[in-house]
Amino acid sequence: PDLVARAARGEAAVDTDMPVDMKFGHLPARRRVPPSAFLTVQEGCDKFCTYCVVPYTRGAEVSRGFGQIVDEARALVAAGAREITLLGQNVNAWTDGTQGLHDLVATLSDIGDLARIRYTTSHPNDMTQGLIDAHGGIEKLMPFLHLPVQSGSDPILKAMNRSHSRDSYLRILDRVRAVRPDIALSGDFIVGFPGETEADFADTLSLVDAVGYAQAFSFKYSPRPGTPAATMGEQVPPEVMDERLQRLQAALNRDQAAFNAASVGRRCQVLIERAGKLPGQMLGKSPWLQSVHLMTDAAIGDLVTVDITQAGPNSVSGVELAMAERFPAGVPA
Repeated sequence: PDLVARAARGEAAVDTDMPVDMKFGHLPARRRVPPSAFLTVQEGCDKFCTYCVVPYTRGAEVSRGFGQIVDEARALVAAGAREITLLGQNVNAWTDGTQGLHDLVATLSDIGDLARIRYTTSHPNDMTQGLIDAHGGIEKLMPFLHLPVQSGSDPILKAMNRSHSRDSYLRILDRVRAVRPDIALSGDFIVGFPGETEADFADTLSLVDAVGYAQAFSFKYSPRPGTPAATMGEQVPPEVMDERLQRLQAALNRDQAAFNAASVGRRCQVLIERAGKLPGQMLGKSPWLQSVHLMTDAAIGDLVTVDITQAGPNSVSGVELAMAERFPAGVPA
C-alpha cells in the first residue's frame, strides 16, 4: 500500500532495500556445530571498489542486531563451539548505531565457555582505534588479522577506488603491531589490474617485503561485467598477469614459511578440530590460525597446550604438554 500511495503522488515507487530482520532471518538453522563456528554479523558493502560486484549483488552495508548476535553466539557455545569467527563482507563496519565491532567482541568475550574470537573480512577504512585496542586488551580475540590491501601502488589503489593509500595501510599495521606484537597478518592481492605497470607491481612486492605476511590470498585480475574496471583501458595481457602472479606467490610463500619457522619453540594452546591422517594424530589450529599436527588422545573441541617443534610451508607440528595443560570441551580455558 505504501508503494501504491507513493506512486499516486508521483514519487519513486521502487524499493530494493531488504529489512534487516528479513535479511538475517533467512540464515539457515544450525544442525551441527563444530569446535570453530562461523557467525554472520554483517552483509553488503558501501565501498564500491571498481573491480568488485559485491555492492551490486549484496547491496548496502547492513549490520545484524546486537542482541541477535549475542543470542546466537551463546547458542553456538552451548552446542559445543569453542571458537567463533564473526563474518561479514566488511565485518569491521558492523555497528548498531552506537557501538562498533570492538564493543561486540568485548561482550562476546564474557561468554564463559567461549575460548576464542576471530573476525573476517575487514576493510582498512573501518579499522577503528577501538578495534585495534581490542587486539591488545581482549585476551580471547586471537592474534590474527586479515586486512586486504590489493596492491602496493598508490596509482592502482586510486584506480581501484580503495579509499586508502599504501602509507595509510602500513600505518594501520604499525598501530596493530604496537598493541599486539605477535599478531599474524593476512591479506588479499590482485595482480594485473588495468593500467598496472611493472613499477606498480614492484611497489606491491616491496609492500609484501615490508609487511611479512603470515598468509595471504592472491589472484589475477578478472573483469566482472557491470563494474567500472571491466571497461578501463590498458588491460594487462594474460601472460603478464601469469608471470607477476608467480612472482608474488613466491614472495608470499617465502614469508609464510618464515612465519611458520619462527613459531618453532613457541608454546601455545591448540584447538583440536579433527583427526589427522596418521593413527593417533589430531589436527588443530594455533592462535595464529596455523594448522597444527600433533599426536594426542585429546577429543575434538579440546584445547591443549603444545610446544611447536617443527614447521613446514603450510603447517606446523607440535608436542602436547602434560594432561594438566589440557582444557576439555565444556571447561573454560
